[in-house]
Amino acid sequence: MFNLFNNSNIFGLIEALINFINSIFFALLLVALSFALIFSPPDYLQGDSVRIMYVHVPAAWIGLASFTCISILSILNFLFKIKNFSLMTKSIAPIGLVFTCIAIVTGSIWGQPTWGTFWAWDARITSMVILAIFYLSFIAIHKFVSEESKAIKISSIVAIVGLVNVPIIKYSVEWWSTLHQPASIKITGTSSIHSSMLMPLLLMFFVLILYCALIFLMKYKTEIIRIKKKNLKRL
Repeated sequence: MFNLFNNSNIFGLIEALINFINSIFFALLLVALSFALIFSPPDYLQGDSVRIMYVHVPAAWIGLASFTCISILSILNFLFKIKNFSLMTKSIAPIGLVFTCIAIVTGSIWGQPTWGTFWAWDARITSMVILAIFYLSFIAIHKFVSEESKAIKISSIVAIVGLVNVPIIKYSVEWWSTLHQPASIKITGTSSIHSSMLMPLLLMFFVLILYCALIFLMKYKTEIIRIKKKNLKRL
């Protein structure tokens, strides 16, 4: 059932996907930036500072989605003992950490013209900082715990425990009084964001997802090569 995750089967697929993403990425990035920086209108209250949204919001989404993927893969690894799942989590974690930090920094920059302060320890911001700490803990465990099986077990526990923080981040604006406004984009309901801003936002999200996929595939490929070299040294 899980032969698809065999390193020899997946290596060629990784190469093909990397080449495909490279062939379309820069053209899509140019289109997305054009809409985000030129064609989208300024906000009637925030002016051009609203354009920070086109990086801040996708970065936050990616930070949350990446940790959710890490947690799910960690649970599956506990159940099925598939080593490639742990390789995937190690490849995703640095990406998730970077985008979580981007979300925190851009949110701080956006906060000054919007709220009049760079920082406030409200529920959304605090829970995002906690997410970054979970990412750092996960990465540090793999870096400093020399025994691989032990590192995988401890980091998996961290990822599963950290999953509790994801819905807290999502619903913090509804559960507590925060500076953040409620969600403007709703999957099941009517979104309050205008289409002239929604389209650039989704374009930037798609481009950043492609970038994440590219970095993930390159990191995953490196991890596979590292495992193969380690096995060759043992022979």
